[in-house]
Amino acid sequence: MGFNARRLPASWDTASEDFEYVPVKLPPDVTRVGAALRLQLQAEFGGWELSRVRRYPDGTRGVLLKRRKSARHVPEPDVS
Repeated sequence: MGFNARRLPASWDTASEDFEYVPVKLPPDVTRVGAALRLQLQAEFGGWELSRVRRYPDGTRGVLLKRRKSARHVPEPDVS
């Protein structure tokens, strides 16, 4: 589940020539362990690494993943 980049916190700078970023929204019913497993899979198979995490009062997590830009196409994460 992605969320709109316009809703990223202002402090989450995604302007970089070396990295590409993708925001991910995890619903409140996802446990901490479940979130860690989903993100671990994206790191292992998609080359993504954790850049930022924010937990909102409703339990939703906003996650920003990053990876080095590459000439080959690798699909964006789908952690739903």
